[in-house]
Amino acid sequence: MKTDDRVALDEWYAVETAAAVTATPVVTRLLGQDIVCDRMPDGAPRVRERFPDGFGPPLPVRERYGCLWTTLGHPNRDVLAIPEADEADRRHVPCGWVKMRTSGPRVVENFLDMAHFPFVHTDILGAEPHTEVPAYASEIRRDVDEVWATNCSFFQPRIAATETEGDFVRLTYRVPSPFVVMLYRVCPSAPDRLDAIALFIQPMEEELCRAQPVMYLVDACSTHTALLHFEQTIFLQDRIIVENQRPLRLPLEPRHEIPTRADKSSVVYRRWLKEKGLRFGTVGHG
Repeated sequence: MKTDDRVALDEWYAVETAAAVTATPVVTRLLGQDIVCDRMPDGAPRVRERFPDGFGPPLPVRERYGCLWTTLGHPNRDVLAIPEADEADRRHVPCGWVKMRTSGPRVVENFLDMAHFPFVHTDILGAEPHTEVPAYASEIRRDVDEVWATNCSFFQPRIAATETEGDFVRLTYRVPSPFVVMLYRVCPSAPDRLDAIALFIQPMEEELCRAQPVMYLVDACSTHTALLHFEQTIFLQDRIIVENQRPLRLPLEPRHEIPTRADKSSVVYRRWLKEKGLRFGTVGHG
């Protein structure tokens, strides 16, 4: 059953790969509601809710970043801006949808967590004995209503698909909406620029979602297959972790889970969701 959570309804969601949407209807699910994606005779995309007795009117739709975006509500702003997507020399690498038996907010929280790198992404994003998360800053930026974590650093054995040597890498995290999270990292081949990696999450049910990493990289060397494999390896390792967390919905009350200093981004993200009043995919709103 479709949620009545206005906070969740009034957001934009990537729901399908744009190139995969044709005149043949594709049924998927968003916030507990069946939706159908197709293209009209003139090629324009169309998304509608599907009910037992037929279809609802066309929903708002956008084609951005290789995906079809829609909303079941009335967002007060457009789909997030990713300026790096407009830079002609960047590699655009959509990594494919992965379905997970967990909530969308749990996936965002895992993406923000650096402490698991040495244990889950061993010899790729982290390695023992380099397990400490150095202090960093995390805040709600009220002017844009986003969560940012800055001045992050971590030792990584492979900082990118192009690299085989380890080093401390500088990272910045951005959460522009409750179900989208981004990572910016210094590009090894162009140290004055940042690679941008976005994770678009489609919350299908409270404890079921799909997500797709989409990368905008400054990399003239790697093959598309190598870039795809690097990111898919990391994401499939994460899938095992988030599906085994309990509860599957993200607790918003601090007493439910004891944070450490390394969890600062998670604490700020949860506080932001609680301020917004998001209920979908979370527990503890008192």
